[in-house]
Formats: sequence, C-alpha cells, structure tokens
Amino acid sequence: LVGTKSEKLGKLKKKIELIKNCDLKKNATNLVFADGNSSAKIMIIGEGPGANEDIQGKPFVGRAGKLLDKILIAIGRSRNKDVFICNVLKCRPPNNRDPLSTEVKECEPYLKHQINLIKPKLIVALGRIAGKTLLGVDNSLKSMRGEIHNYYDIPLIVTYHPAALLRNPNWKPQAWKDFKWIKSIIES
Repeated sequence: LVGTKSEKLGKLKKKIELIKNCDLKKNATNLVFADGNSSAKIMIIGEGPGANEDIQGKPFVGRAGKLLDKILIAIGRSRNKDVFICNVLKCRPPNNRDPLSTEVKECEPYLKHQINLIKPKLIVALGRIAGKTLLGVDNSLKSMRGEIHNYYDIPLIVTYHPAALLRNPNWKPQAWKDFKWIKSIIES
C-alpha cells in the first residue's frame, strides 16, 4: 500500500467493504471501521459494534461511547485529536452477542493491519473480549488488568469496557485508576 496513513486506512476500509462472504456483514447496517486520528499515540480497541454503532457506522457512539469520550477528556485526550478507536469486529454481531471465535479469526487480520498502520505508543483493550483476543488467552478481565502486556512490541493495557461501567458503576474507580495510568504512560 502506497500513500499516507489515512489513504492506507481508506484502502483497507474499502477492501473490507468489498467482502462478500461474511455473515456478520450481511446482517449489519454499516461497516464500523474506526474513528479518530491516524497519527494517534493511543489506540483503543473494543470487541464489536453495538446497535448505535451499526446505525452510524462509527465505533463507540452510544452511551458507552459518550462515557469513553468523558474519560478521555478527563485525561486530556480526544478521539478527534489524539486517539484512534476501533473494534476487533467490524460489523455488529446479532443481538449484541459476544463475538464467535470464527468471527474474531476472520476480522483479526484487518485489526492487525490497522494496528500496523497506526503504530500507536499504547494499545488499550476495552473489556475481556478485546483483551483475550489481542493477547491470545482466555483469562478473566481481573487477571489481565494492572499490567503492561506486549502486543507485537507495542505496550497493551486491558481495562473495563465503558458499557460494563454503565452496568456496574462500582467499577468506575478502578477504571479511573487505569486511565490515569494510561495518561502517565503516554506522557512519559
């Protein structure tokens, strides 16, 4: 691929749009490729698009996305300025179910390509599904949190998904601790 990061990301998006044999894509309203700055230091990765994301074609635009935006602003970041956001899956699973391992396997090469193009200083996996996909493990969120993992020589941190924080507000202090840590890593 020749061109700028944005052009390369555009070509990758077009390539995914042309896929014909994907059951998830057949049932989706829109492809949810990514949002944010292609020169971002932080790459945030969720598991898959929800209903609002499917409608708008952008990741993290519902209630969880609004909470994520508030958290990012609180650490001096913004999806428009210095964060790149995407999901493991590029299309919404039916009824917001967890991604199937076969779906993850089909979408993961595109995610890896996005990561290789962005070259972030830090990857933040939101939730257990994103964490276990990127780390290639089947561990609990608790066991993945609190340490810096290595994803092809890029530091990776796993923290709570904003949707989980909306369901369980008592987890917000731990998530805030994680994001303060993320800020300190990026600013070091």
